[in-house]
Amino acid sequence: MDALVLARIQFAANITFHILFPTITIALGWALLFFRLRWLKTGESGWLMAYRFWTKVFALSFALGVVSGIVMSFQFGTNWPGFMERVGNVAGPLLGYEVLTAFFLEATFLGIMLFGHGKVSERAHLVATGLVAFGTTMSAFWILALNSWMHTPAGVEIRGGEFFVTSWLEVVFNPSFPYRLVHMLLASGLTMSFLVAGVAAWQLFKGKANASTPKSLRFGLTVGAVLIPLQILAGDMHGLNTLQHQPAKVAAMEGVWETTRGAPLLMFAVPDQEARTNHYAIGIPKGASMILKHDPDGEIQGLNDFKQGHPPMAPVFWAFRIMVGTGVMMLLASWGGLWLLRRRGWAGEQLPRPVLAGLSLMAFSGWTATVAGWYVTEVGRQPWIVQGLLRVDEVASAVPGAHIAMTLALYLTVYAALLVAYVSVVKHMAEKPVPMPEGVEDRTEPRAAQRPQSTGAAA
Repeated sequence: MDALVLARIQFAANITFHILFPTITIALGWALLFFRLRWLKTGESGWLMAYRFWTKVFALSFALGVVSGIVMSFQFGTNWPGFMERVGNVAGPLLGYEVLTAFFLEATFLGIMLFGHGKVSERAHLVATGLVAFGTTMSAFWILALNSWMHTPAGVEIRGGEFFVTSWLEVVFNPSFPYRLVHMLLASGLTMSFLVAGVAAWQLFKGKANASTPKSLRFGLTVGAVLIPLQILAGDMHGLNTLQHQPAKVAAMEGVWETTRGAPLLMFAVPDQEARTNHYAIGIPKGASMILKHDPDGEIQGLNDFKQGHPPMAPVFWAFRIMVGTGVMMLLASWGGLWLLRRRGWAGEQLPRPVLAGLSLMAFSGWTATVAGWYVTEVGRQPWIVQGLLRVDEVASAVPGAHIAMTLALYLTVYAALLVAYVSVVKHMAEKPVPMPEGVEDRTEPRAAQRPQSTGAAA
């Protein structure tokens, strides 16, 4: 492999590892706020135990996200120096705003959220939790604004090869930004909900349930069941927007080589890049035209029409199907699990063990769908780094391929080890009892079973 391909693989490895953790924390911050509010309203210990457990998971995920994000930003200077030289006037301020929200807002109040319970007032602790949740969402806002601009650039002019902003409003709210932001926030919500439900199902499966387990299971399944139809709708709207601005990406997603009227919706195929055809194709006649054009005889432009370059079909084609297939599994798991849970009187321990095992296996399904979706998005933009204006090979460094290969191997080794460690730590915490904080009592218990008033005053 040449240096350009290796540099692309290395950046893909970094972004793949990094995106796993913001995908959890963006929505988990709001889940923590919900748990906190439920505890204040009901006084049930299960809500506080859920809050305390998932706060630890949030902190672990936040730490890994920050570290991997810093490593990723280094690569702008090592492997892609031309990017900031040409696009720095746009990317620099947006990345700076993200750093302000991530480090100055999230990190500051995360300390209060983690260590302030019982040391600050309930109101101050609740506000800190809310600000952390708001900070994670604002971080996503700025990152998605930059990423969306790279796909649908607007509000800039090019002078001497450099990009200069003519309208920040157009840069931030570029044509694809609203669709990408909604799609990503919903993806984060689904990732979080299936992780919460999956961990609760694992606790029940292993006989390690506590007061928070049934509440977490019901919460996760309910949020998942609500969000997955919204994600399907948002995905359809995002696809239509992509068809308008990046038709080559859509052609790769749908496996269309030649411009076709009444294009089929391919359920399976083996794209052949050299022969520029598909083998073993199985599809629904006119399905792609119906979905994309809302017309069974609508015309879909094929990859062969894009003479300035187009993305490789196979990775985009398969990543798209992995994303959609995982989404269908999420739909079945959340709706089926919630239906069974309701029939069993919301008692999670009454669910059949195969169901609990299946939900446990779905715990990290959000990661699968998110990574596949990002591959569709980013590989589908090739060969452009700024769609239609700047090619990837124009901003790559002259670092020898051997050096990139060595650091790539090190990155992959470290990331694999950290990923195993992360899952192992979450598993260990899930199987470990969650103690109630000192001086806090379950206000739903009968008064005779509560502690003396003098020791419960701190609540």
